[in-house]
Amino acid sequence: MTTSALAMPRPVARSCCSTSCIEEVARTRFDEGRLTAQDRVLEALGDPTRLRIIHLLARHDSLCVCEIESAFDLGQPTISHHLRILRDAGIVTAERRGTWAYYALARPALKALVSDLLALV
Repeated sequence: MTTSALAMPRPVARSCCSTSCIEEVARTRFDEGRLTAQDRVLEALGDPTRLRIIHLLARHDSLCVCEIESAFDLGQPTISHHLRILRDAGIVTAERRGTWAYYALARPALKALVSDLLALV
């Protein structure tokens, strides 16, 4: 049994497309780092609770977890879980003030995402 190296897939010519268009599209390379970062942010924003947290933080400079919790019918551990996901995605920041953690919207990160998405249209 022999093994062969995997080759790049060859473009398949179809009657609806010109060969030059197919070849151009087949040569497309993606910025994988940027796409991975965008995917992480969009995935974090895809949850209704997390999207509501973003809307809440957009109206304030920063909020304590207990203040955020008061806007939801969820417990503190669940709110903290959602905040961790948002923090890991880079769209909220956390600052310790004594025993409390205050969260704020990372506005430059969201502006960068919106700018990248607007560049597509």
